[in-house]
Amino acid sequence: MTLAFVGGSHRTVPMELRERLAFSAEQAAEALRRFRERFPGREGVLLSTCNRVELYAASEHDGAPPAPRQLVDFLAECRGIDAALLTPVLAGENDQAAVHHLFSVASGLDSMVLGEPQIVAQVKQAWALAQEEKTAGPLTGGMFQAALRTAKRVATETAIGRERLSIPSVAVADFASGVFERFDDKRVLLVGAGKMAQETLRYLRDAGARDIVIVNRSMARAEDLAARLGARAGRFTDLLDELVRADLVVSTTGATEPVVTLEMFTGAERRRGGRPLLVLDLAMPRDFDPRIGTRPGVWLYSIDDLGAACDANRKTRQREMPGALAIVEEETRRFMGDLHHRSSAPVIEQLRAGWTETGESELDRLFRRLPGLDDTARAEIRQSFQRYAAKLLHSPLTSLRNESHSGPPHGLLDALRRLFDLKD
Repeated sequence: MTLAFVGGSHRTVPMELRERLAFSAEQAAEALRRFRERFPGREGVLLSTCNRVELYAASEHDGAPPAPRQLVDFLAECRGIDAALLTPVLAGENDQAAVHHLFSVASGLDSMVLGEPQIVAQVKQAWALAQEEKTAGPLTGGMFQAALRTAKRVATETAIGRERLSIPSVAVADFASGVFERFDDKRVLLVGAGKMAQETLRYLRDAGARDIVIVNRSMARAEDLAARLGARAGRFTDLLDELVRADLVVSTTGATEPVVTLEMFTGAERRRGGRPLLVLDLAMPRDFDPRIGTRPGVWLYSIDDLGAACDANRKTRQREMPGALAIVEEETRRFMGDLHHRSSAPVIEQLRAGWTETGESELDRLFRRLPGLDDTARAEIRQSFQRYAAKLLHSPLTSLRNESHSGPPHGLLDALRRLFDLKD
């Protein structure tokens, strides 16, 4: 065993326990320092996100990496949790299964939202932190680089991460962008200051929106959100006036009755001068009277309209899953083949060294018997010996590499040791 990991995610660890197990950046750095002291000579990378905590370990020259049970106990100790609580919910894998898991995680295939891109940055950060704390090494480094390469292939060769799945992302990227080509010259009105409003505002900011007004029944909440997200707070009593000036309205209140009735909108409509209006009604129950959607120049979309788009996008992502998994499988085999081939390096070096020593001995004998050779002739003869040796080594080395794709080439290595009397 060369590689190992233990970990749990939203699929296996209850939220209350996951909250206790999570590591901040400072706590993760301290944990890696403890890892270096507890398991000297071993490599370790700690990945902690809101949905998962995973510890990867490796060892190349100093024996096997820590056993899964040791890694569970280590995580429990770092977070002050009884290990008996973690053992049933943290899974452990070794070698190829551990590699396959990391590649799937980095590609977003094990995320709560299939294909979500944020995990790639989190994997990069985990590896960077391990490098800073000197717990990364050639095995974990190679594995995490290969994981990032796999994630890039999945992102570019499949559409698994291109379809938006959240209501706010679909609202802005699919619906709002279908009406307006640009947002930097539009007045945006947010009605409500909850989580849905916050997320939608972030997407609008990314799309270029700059002129944003937030109105909420609680002026304090509107002002707080506006201050944090670079918007302006308005008074709820001025909702009708703000509606007159708006080009795009996002409404997310928890009201039990429509916030904007048809009669109210008709009063604002006369003052708008025929300008087009897009309304994204993300509230349930709806904030805007649905009849407003029949007025000229008004595009009114409800949460059901956006939910249907999310469902369609989710199905598209699911259809891309086989292709993404095929990439993960291919990259896992590639990495494991390279890893297994590394195990043959000492034997190959011994073999080359032995042949080089024999060749040099024969060249010395030949040059003594042919003292009249000039430097050019000697160099040509030496190159011929080297090419001959390389050609003889080519077949066994190719066989070793090919065998490595199916697993550690122990049989061929043992045969080479016996045939050429190589010592461990």
